[in-house]
Amino acid sequence: MSSMKHPNNVPGSWYTTYPDDPNGEGCIACNICYTDLPKFFKDDEDGNAYVYRQPETPEETSEFQDIADTCAVGSIKKDGK
Repeated sequence: MSSMKHPNNVPGSWYTTYPDDPNGEGCIACNICYTDLPKFFKDDEDGNAYVYRQPETPEETSEFQDIADTCAVGSIKKDGK
């Protein structure tokens, strides 16, 4: 689990990491997730992604996992909470 979740993530198991993540897995503001799945992701004033809605159905979870798999730096994570 990342030590530095984006502070704007909504509660839930999915999250994005903040750009200053000491593990080097922070969002780089590539805009893929919030452009491709705007129903789940938004960007902050610096263009960094955060989760503003958690998936609720198996289909949404699949969509979410697909976009997580395409994240260039692995910033979209799931911690099981």
